[in-house]
Amino acid sequence: MEYYIISGERSGDLHASNLIRSIKALDPKASFRGMGGDYSSKEGLVLTAHYEVVAVMGFIEVLFGFRKVIKYLNLIKNDLLANKPDVLILVDYGGFNMKMAAFGKAHHIPVHYYIPPKVWAWNQKRTFKIKEFTDQVYSILPFEQAFFQKFGVDAIYVGNPLLDEIGKFEPHPFFHQKNELSYSPIIALLPGSRKQEVQNMLKVMVEVVKKFPNAQFVIAGVSNLKQELYKPAIDVGIKVVMDQTYDLLHHATAAIVTSGTATLETALFRVPQVVVYKTSGLSYAIAKRLIRVPFISLVNLIADREVVKELIQNDFNVERLSQELNLILSQIQYKAFILNGYDEIKEKLGSQSASETAAKLLVENLSKEKTA
Repeated sequence: MEYYIISGERSGDLHASNLIRSIKALDPKASFRGMGGDYSSKEGLVLTAHYEVVAVMGFIEVLFGFRKVIKYLNLIKNDLLANKPDVLILVDYGGFNMKMAAFGKAHHIPVHYYIPPKVWAWNQKRTFKIKEFTDQVYSILPFEQAFFQKFGVDAIYVGNPLLDEIGKFEPHPFFHQKNELSYSPIIALLPGSRKQEVQNMLKVMVEVVKKFPNAQFVIAGVSNLKQELYKPAIDVGIKVVMDQTYDLLHHATAAIVTSGTATLETALFRVPQVVVYKTSGLSYAIAKRLIRVPFISLVNLIADREVVKELIQNDFNVERLSQELNLILSQIQYKAFILNGYDEIKEKLGSQSASETAAKLLVENLSKEKTA
């Protein structure tokens, strides 16, 4: 069968690549085309466009990047019609992919959504559009299935793909030597995987490092960003290790983490963390009016309580961040409280392989549609 897959940023590309690998194991004659990145391309996805060309985030940032998004949206639509796949598989990237879901449905292409938009967080009326435009939803957060089913959406919790990734991880035996690190305790800094995130987060992180002169701070860098983004840290002697986030978390004692998938990754590595986030003032004002959940980190959302401290916008400052980090490093009970919360989260996530489960259900559903 012919599969058209669309992902729109680094983590979605990674999860899409694992889904492709799992589909190939079940459907040896499968062919793949669509939008994604290097991970998906290596697994055989023929790229119509690389996701980096449409990577924008934040309400105001999306507004200014609107023309570029529309250009590539039309490119993907035309390519989808030209290739007439058996199924359109959407991976995360809600704003872009919901438009593609509507387009696919209008042209009688089965639409399957792996990692659906976080409609439970804001503007829950969008759930009705998911019901209208999708044939099947594969959820990766344990609380989502019940939420979607309240709206009549056919959603199945398939497990969380981070468990698959971390399960495959093998630590580098010479991580310290490779990166010229000392053997003193490491505090990991995860400023994000997008340009705007790193620009918004790194300045405060660098200032906090100065407050802990005896600690070893190390930044998790990503090679798909320009290295000059990390210059403020490098200039003051902070080490940046590229594309080694799991190795860094494996060795870390504590972490400061930009809100996103990385907060859950950090929890699964059992590293006590402070979650931080800052965006443009206008984007934050809009988000504050729209968001309907009490937390922004996946850790606290899955636990349904505050397991880790979230420092957002004006609370993300040197003083508050230093206080929280000091608590993690000096208070045994505080650290134990966080780790106990991580154990609860791990139990809620379960142990099934998300990509394998989603691929199995997807191929089975398509086979039934073919024979119907």
